[in-house]
Amino acid sequence: MDGYTRSEKTRVRRMPERGHYDRETVHAILDAGFICNVGYVIEEQPYVTPTSYWREGERIYWHGSSASRMLRSVGKGIKACLTVTHVDGLVLARSAFHHSINYRSVMAFGTAEVVTDEAHKIAALTAFVERLFPGRWDMLRPVNKQELKATMVLSMPLDEVSAKVRVGPPKDDEEDYALPIWAGVLPLATVPGAPEPDPLNLAGVAAPAHVQEFTLKA
Repeated sequence: MDGYTRSEKTRVRRMPERGHYDRETVHAILDAGFICNVGYVIEEQPYVTPTSYWREGERIYWHGSSASRMLRSVGKGIKACLTVTHVDGLVLARSAFHHSINYRSVMAFGTAEVVTDEAHKIAALTAFVERLFPGRWDMLRPVNKQELKATMVLSMPLDEVSAKVRVGPPKDDEEDYALPIWAGVLPLATVPGAPEPDPLNLAGVAAPAHVQEFTLKA
């Protein structure tokens, strides 16, 4: 699969061997999560806002209240930087200096656009729900005009983007491998717990399969 064009902004400078520019790696990292951080500047003040996101092809989407300052500002065409990070393990070395973290991350630069077409907005919101809970959208009360008006959806192309990944054991100084100090990796993972039903659920309404069988992509 072809890769993204490297730019001065996307080129990984620190530990360049950890940089990845192929679509397969970038897409896999994006598809494994649903929380991103969006960075932007308003009146010379930097902001970073966490929010949920989803990917469709070569575009990334996020949404929120139409009254959101972040969405209204970024939707006007100011430059944005969106990042996604997964922490996969704590790396314990034989020296404090070489302790590290195993992670997968993506950084994307671009200009977002407001999704104004109603059919497109509904399709995007459907994709957001269905990505996590296949089959749920059709079970729900249909979205109404007021809810659509109160919701803003942004879309940004994946043009300037790169991934950075660290895997494996610690990398100690050669002489430190002779020290009697335990070193290794403590794996970390986000694991869903047992569903907790709303106490106001109607009697006899069971959790659907997309709740009972929910899993997160690795």
